[in-house]
Amino acid sequence: MALLQAWVAFAGLKDAESRIPVAKFPMIHEAVLKACDALDGLKDRLIQDPRKCKFDPKVLTCKAADAPDCLTAAQVATVRKMYQPARNVRTGKAVSPAYTPGNELGWAALLGGPEPNNLGMDQFRFVVFKDEKWDWRTFDFDKDIDRTIQADDGQTDARNPDLKPFLAHNGKLLLYHGWSDQLVPTETTISYYEDVAKKMGGVSKIDQQVRMFLAPGMGHCSGGDGPDTFDSLAALEQWVEKGKAPETMIASHETAGKVDRTRPLCAYPKVAKYNGSGSIDDAANFSCK
Repeated sequence: MALLQAWVAFAGLKDAESRIPVAKFPMIHEAVLKACDALDGLKDRLIQDPRKCKFDPKVLTCKAADAPDCLTAAQVATVRKMYQPARNVRTGKAVSPAYTPGNELGWAALLGGPEPNNLGMDQFRFVVFKDEKWDWRTFDFDKDIDRTIQADDGQTDARNPDLKPFLAHNGKLLLYHGWSDQLVPTETTISYYEDVAKKMGGVSKIDQQVRMFLAPGMGHCSGGDGPDTFDSLAALEQWVEKGKAPETMIASHETAGKVDRTRPLCAYPKVAKYNGSGSIDDAANFSCK
């Protein structure tokens, strides 16, 4: 995560031309929805799987001078990099999953500036370089990448996919992640789930003990356009105490304290599909397929 946050900081904060005013983020988000909302066959302001969204910010390029409803060429370049993984600039190798289209309303946490989010930068200051006065502008996306990975020493890296001891004790692992997470790329959780499955012998080997749920439109742990409130603890209790692996969790969204949408979250790789009739704001009208 720290590497990706450094990547987007270089993209959108290092020089004035590349900076995007916070007021433009909703405009970019609306353009993304226009391009990708209906990919799943339903226009509901949610992108079911943002990996399928091929939004090109070039469509927002200003035809004349900079304006609130368009992007300069430098700002277009910034948006493009927001959807790219952090890379070693010499080898081109990706070193972090990318943010996916749909999380633009949360970009203030990354590009609200003038300085990057401290959550990632403190990893460099206090763990990697051990210098509280370290300047993020000095980061080298070639030689400093290996240093960053090696500095972790396993203390904060929880990506070990070998869950044999945990599974041998009949452990149950319920993973969930919002597709509009503005801090941690959703694909980090997907990659971990897939790595665990590969290490343990395939999805069929872990399905009764490890399940993952992805929430369209949900931000970092909560918030966003999508249903973001659901009882994962109750699902886990049923799983542990009664052996009932969760197939769905019903998530809700509130506006001004009132629930205005419910939607099932489905055990990956299934997704919620509209049954074809009834309100699109009622979970009862969707099935996991």
